[in-house]
Amino acid sequence: MGKYFGTDGIRGVANEELDASLAFRVGQAAAAVLSKKTEGKPLFTIGKDTRISGDMLEAAITAGLCSAGADVISLGVIPTPAVAYITNEHGADAGVVISASHNPYEHNGIKIFNTNGFKLSDDIENEIEYYIDHPEELTLKTYDGIGNVGRHSEQMVGGYIEHIVGCADSEIKGLKVIIDCANGAASRTAAAIFGSFDIELELIKDQPDGVNINDECGSTSPEYLSRMVVAGGYDVGIAFDGDADRCIIVDEKGGVVDGDKQMAICGVDMMRRGRLKSNTIVATVMSNLGFHEYTSSRGLNVECTTVGDRYVLERMLEKDYNLGGEQSGHIIFLDDATTGDGQLAAVKFLSLLSSSGRKVSELVAEIPSFPQVLENVRIAGGNPAKEAVMADARLAGRISELENSLGSHGRILVRPSGTEPLIRVMIEAGTDELAHSCAASLCELIEELTK
Repeated sequence: MGKYFGTDGIRGVANEELDASLAFRVGQAAAAVLSKKTEGKPLFTIGKDTRISGDMLEAAITAGLCSAGADVISLGVIPTPAVAYITNEHGADAGVVISASHNPYEHNGIKIFNTNGFKLSDDIENEIEYYIDHPEELTLKTYDGIGNVGRHSEQMVGGYIEHIVGCADSEIKGLKVIIDCANGAASRTAAAIFGSFDIELELIKDQPDGVNINDECGSTSPEYLSRMVVAGGYDVGIAFDGDADRCIIVDEKGGVVDGDKQMAICGVDMMRRGRLKSNTIVATVMSNLGFHEYTSSRGLNVECTTVGDRYVLERMLEKDYNLGGEQSGHIIFLDDATTGDGQLAAVKFLSLLSSSGRKVSELVAEIPSFPQVLENVRIAGGNPAKEAVMADARLAGRISELENSLGSHGRILVRPSGTEPLIRVMIEAGTDELAHSCAASLCELIEELTK
């Protein structure tokens, strides 16, 4: 990770770690770096989720881009993957998204896509970081060299919606579906996408007010959706996160179907239809052992990367795979999109469900889930403090002791978050009790090491 860019762009609490001054410099630096091979004015698209700080940061980034000679198309509130799609489809030089994804509303972030709709490489991000810290080396434009701002046409957003609808692998019909939009960006597009199908549809958490994004709703808090599914007799529930790049499914009994299980089901179906390249799914080290057991028993290969969808995508591009993702519900269907897209994942799942004639719980019944505990320990002091804890020999020693106690049916993963001031602890074990015990031991030690 760089000074500003983490695993998913720049993140921070608005007007604390991420203020208008930084956003302005990011705009200037991005325009300078990404326009080097462009003749004439570079063109940037820019979109945002529903956070109250989005307008402020959009104005600052736009000012930075224009001052460095870039033209800007403002897309307004729109899902992150829609910005990637529109950037690629309309030949823009880059796309900027103002979003902190699944984080609480007080956070915000900046992520950038290249002209092909892919996230920037580490080298490009490092170059942008250099100019963020050395704005005096940039040449600001004057006279007619200054960039212009244009508003998007509904045709652009409509093209994205049509694309997602067209990605259904079979007819979607006869289902009763409830969708949680997380009071985020999907509030703008979900009705048009899923209303195109012959289903009974209800949307909830689709009234954003700037501060209710991800507030006890969406993919990180599916409990309310689970209750609604059961109470309303729905066939399936779908939850997105704030910028709609994640998708979590809820079965008719209220059970949560995470990204692992979605990938397993879709992967088997794609392999059956001869559409899964090399019969391989790319996952991360967070994927449950049950996911590995199930895919192996079905003849699928799994390759794992470190946590972060950018690393999943890198492996997919490197080896020409077309399905990958994370347990969190960030799933990449590379034949149809250049980044994880929650609404695309939902369309894929619904088409599979509709054609199967089975219930969601029946589709996932054969996928085992080993008891898994996920805990977060908040760390003050930013990346240096997280790095110090991770390098402490006492932590390594405790992990080694606990791994020995778990044996071959357990697993421990401790890692610094790339987007938040947290160290994340994941334990898999043969029993819930053992998993919770090990997690508590590690969390207690990490807290001690921060004092």
